[in-house]
Amino acid sequence: MSSAPRTRGQLRIYLGAAPGVGKTYAMLAEAGRRRERGTDIVVGYVEPHDRPRTAELLRGLEVVPRLPAEGGGAGEMDTEALLARAPAVAVVDELAHTNAPGSAREKRWQDVEALLAAGIDVISTVNIQHLESLVGVVESITGTRQQETVPDEVVRRAEQIELVDMTPQALRRRLAHGNVYSSDKIDAALSHYFRVGNLTALRELALLWTADRVDEYLQKYRTEHRIKSPWQARERIVVGLSGGPEGRTLIRRAARMAAKGSGSQVLAVSVVPADGLRPAAARELAVQRTLVEDLGGTYHQVIGDEIPAALLDFARGVNATQIVLGSSRRKPWQYVFGPGVGALVASEAGPDLDVHIVTHRENAHVRGLPVARGTTRLGRARVIAGWLAAVVGPMLLGVLMSSVDPRLGFANDVLLFLVVTVAAGLVGGLLPALASAALCSLLLNYFFTVPTHTWTVSSPRSVVSIAIFFGVAVAVASVVDLAARRTEQAQRLRAESEILSVLAGSVLRGEDTLEVLLERVRETFATESVALLEREDERGPWTCAASVGEGRQLARPEDGDVDMPVGDHMMLVLSGRVLPAEDRRVLAAFAAQAARVLDRERLLGEAERARDLAEGNRIRTALLAAVSHDLRTPLAAIKASVSSLRSADVEWSPEDEAELLLAIEEGADRLDNLVGNLLDMSRLNTGTVAPLIRDISLEEVVPKALGGVPEGAVRMAIAEALPLVAVDPGLLERAVANLVENAVKHSPPEKKVLVKASALADRVELRITDRGPGVPDSAKDRIFEPFQRHGDAPRGAGVGLGLAVARGFAEAMGGTLDAEDTPGGGMTMVLTVPAAHSRTSLRHPLPAQSSARAEGQPFVPVPGQPRAHGSTRREEA
Repeated sequence: MSSAPRTRGQLRIYLGAAPGVGKTYAMLAEAGRRRERGTDIVVGYVEPHDRPRTAELLRGLEVVPRLPAEGGGAGEMDTEALLARAPAVAVVDELAHTNAPGSAREKRWQDVEALLAAGIDVISTVNIQHLESLVGVVESITGTRQQETVPDEVVRRAEQIELVDMTPQALRRRLAHGNVYSSDKIDAALSHYFRVGNLTALRELALLWTADRVDEYLQKYRTEHRIKSPWQARERIVVGLSGGPEGRTLIRRAARMAAKGSGSQVLAVSVVPADGLRPAAARELAVQRTLVEDLGGTYHQVIGDEIPAALLDFARGVNATQIVLGSSRRKPWQYVFGPGVGALVASEAGPDLDVHIVTHRENAHVRGLPVARGTTRLGRARVIAGWLAAVVGPMLLGVLMSSVDPRLGFANDVLLFLVVTVAAGLVGGLLPALASAALCSLLLNYFFTVPTHTWTVSSPRSVVSIAIFFGVAVAVASVVDLAARRTEQAQRLRAESEILSVLAGSVLRGEDTLEVLLERVRETFATESVALLEREDERGPWTCAASVGEGRQLARPEDGDVDMPVGDHMMLVLSGRVLPAEDRRVLAAFAAQAARVLDRERLLGEAERARDLAEGNRIRTALLAAVSHDLRTPLAAIKASVSSLRSADVEWSPEDEAELLLAIEEGADRLDNLVGNLLDMSRLNTGTVAPLIRDISLEEVVPKALGGVPEGAVRMAIAEALPLVAVDPGLLERAVANLVENAVKHSPPEKKVLVKASALADRVELRITDRGPGVPDSAKDRIFEPFQRHGDAPRGAGVGLGLAVARGFAEAMGGTLDAEDTPGGGMTMVLTVPAAHSRTSLRHPLPAQSSARAEGQPFVPVPGQPRAHGSTRREEA
């Protein structure tokens, strides 16, 4: 009887942002737990990379031997042996690995696919930089092209994806302790791929990619359980598009809203009729689809006759949290047929969906300056209403007066027609009032002037009345028109003053960047794009200094609709709308400010480069001086002693040989100390000094720091009742050694250096006091800077790093180091460190899993370096 075919195996992946975060460790820990539960689990391939804790987890697990390599040793995973063994679960490390030439399959993920097809569950690992879709992004971040890749779909098909996360600072500490790479690779890795910025960006990629996968699980769960109400686990912004030109504004607004929250998503949706016919604005929708995809969003089309219901169904289906709609383009009278889409969506959205109604130029709510409208200053709607009142009003009044009571009297008839004319002037302005006056005059003559129903006027009094009537109507219309002009001018001047006030404020505060200023120009004048162009001379080509907007590219002034010159070789260019002449005054102010901002940014950039060059020159000069003097002096002594010992024509006595060997040893110690300080400062500058904090007594540390000073040169006064301190013993020892040796060097021979400790609240203070010449107040801060030696005296040894290293170590442990004058003459170095009970407030906590010294061994910044201490001078920093 044949057995039933095995179902496809399940894939579990441990995903990391970078090497060293602990993926393999987590995978093997999971394998150990499954073995303890009785699961038939086998290790197909694991590379421990000489990490003891990883190798420890492999003990007790069954390991399938690897295929032999061509040059000897273990080679690739033996997939066929693993298939023959047919365990329930296989552990396969490094999913993105490329197999050696001649292997049955090119990639390891293909081997894993074969295991899954055979019904074997697989646990594997992969880093985010190896995903095929992110190779280009990772290269732009790190500058390194990944050769080993795995298709995204392979990882997405995994039933379980677990993110192994670690902060960049913790990973750099793990690397500095030698837990990831060997000691000869640590400095290069920290300075290149494992920079904090690189690790932070890779970590964000890993988190976002994992969040997308989690979102797929969430959508599947909501669908299976028929959950309709949104779960606001992530911001999703739905943009409703109708095919109108305001869609671009809505998309950009939604993109700005999404940019305020990391991981937010924009989904643009267009509702098409249920009959399948495409919307009338298909071309505009195609443009908007390109725009939303360029901004990182997605475009969707849904079918539905009821637009509000279709939008809400889509929003709830994608678990959206916000909906962005444009304000209605309806005319006021169209609201008789019902509320607009925005009002219906807002009323039916419920408490889980926020609805944003965005204004746009299509509904006459353009941001910026009021647009002059020539003869239509009162607005199109008012002008139409004025003409209706001027034409229809007199006719209706004439018919009504003739049918109701023709005996009102001519004076009353004139007054009634004057009311209609004044109303037309108040509503529509000058021209409708003049037309109304003329029509009312004719109607008065025809209906109410004897002889009636004729166009002749027999009475002079009637002629005068009609003339007065016409004059009053014209006067009222003129007043209304003048008031409209003055109102518009006041509104425009107020808008201009507000804009110029904001512009002046940004000039004084220096807040705006060039892009921000150009974006303000674009929004103020309601244009599609704005660019600042410049050229070297009148015949040179134009180059774009900066541009904003989503319109056409502006490479020349001719490409825009409006251009504003700034000087002889600069031009501000706008596209998307032709501006009236009165707007150019404010535009000129913006253009001048854009030129100033560009000049300011360039000057700031040049100043920053100058500061960097000056700092680099200062450090190079100091380092050159140190190499030329402080390093060559012990080298010369060593060379002379070695040459003397090797001399064949001199017979040296045992005492002479011992003296020469002592000179060699002292010179080597000086070189070792100087190089040690240089390496320590390099690690401080790159942020790789990772203190391993533990509670310890000062009596255990300070005596060890005095090994490099002459016997009897230091007097200690450390009370036994002092609290324990929370420090890294190795860092504290080296800091104290530098301070004590510096003090001994400058204290008179007959005056001992005093090392005294006391407790102050939650701190312990260690004071190193000498009786030397001291340092003026103006130089106290400068002596702690690298390569600084007060007075630059040529005597002595040191590269000006002793005090800088000591302060760096103190701050790395959460302490401080300052210089004070000693009463009676001299200098006192005050080193404060946290007491043991305050260690939770330290700035550099160390995760337990990152510690390479669980036994509490002292910190040694340079692997293998003896604990000799740099000899420094008072002139040093």
